[in-house]
Amino acid sequence: MEYKDYYQTLGVAKTASEEDIKKAYRKLVRKYHPDVSKEADAQKKTQEINEAYGVLGDAEKRAAYDDLGRGQQYRAGQEFRPPPDWGRGFGGGAGGFGSDPASSDFFADLFANLGGGRRRQPPRRGEDSHASITIELADSYHGATRTVSLMLAERDAQDRIVTRERNLSVNIPAGVTAGQQLRLAGQGHPGAAGPGDLYLEIQFRPNPRYRLDGRDVYQTVPVAPWELALGGEIEVTTPSGKVNVTVPAGSQSGRKLRLRGRGIPGKEAGDLYLLLEVVLPPANSERNRELYQTMAREMAFNPRAGG
Repeated sequence: MEYKDYYQTLGVAKTASEEDIKKAYRKLVRKYHPDVSKEADAQKKTQEINEAYGVLGDAEKRAAYDDLGRGQQYRAGQEFRPPPDWGRGFGGGAGGFGSDPASSDFFADLFANLGGGRRRQPPRRGEDSHASITIELADSYHGATRTVSLMLAERDAQDRIVTRERNLSVNIPAGVTAGQQLRLAGQGHPGAAGPGDLYLEIQFRPNPRYRLDGRDVYQTVPVAPWELALGGEIEVTTPSGKVNVTVPAGSQSGRKLRLRGRGIPGKEAGDLYLLLEVVLPPANSERNRELYQTMAREMAFNPRAGG
């Protein structure tokens, strides 16, 4: 059986704090989640990360793991067998800690007898899980229900912990912002006192039309040259719906119009900033070329004058 260095799997030192281990786990889960990762072995990496965190994220199992390796310089992949007296006096079974068949025998063999020999701890709730969900900006304005597929740990019929893909229906409340976490109670890692919770971090699908700054939204709006020069009312489709906006006469491309309270909703709603961007009509017909030639002759405009 090959030794597994769980600290190496999570990329933390053996002296890492509980919080450091949790942060490393969250970061790796987001990186290798099969829904977002382009790595060929993303699912396998996710299983390895979950297995490592299942040990290092539990104080009793981490202590047993450290005790076994203390004084030995085991390396990942090295041939390893627990000592003959490992588990003596532990008694009665794995306490529900098994191994995903797709994972290693190392975990199962190492903790097959973890249980009664040490000072008994009260049943513990399972660890919380962390993942991300990508939504459209409009979902934050109106709220939505989305289905997300995640690799999550659960107990099988033989009371072993396995990692399986599950589809979860997630309610997206109006007003969520990037980086905010949605809590799904009871969807985290299994535990003797019940499962932990699942926290989904909100991410917005990239859209070249929008830029977000907290609850403020910046939207690029194409306008014709005469709409900038002459001004007037234009209709703009925003994330919250269509609005009529007045463009001041003499505006230039890049001008910013502020619509108060039209950003992401909330107790203090953000603002919507419309960035005007001129789009020139194409000179793709004889008539259009004549119009441009007339403008060139009669307007005598040089945009570089005075530069």
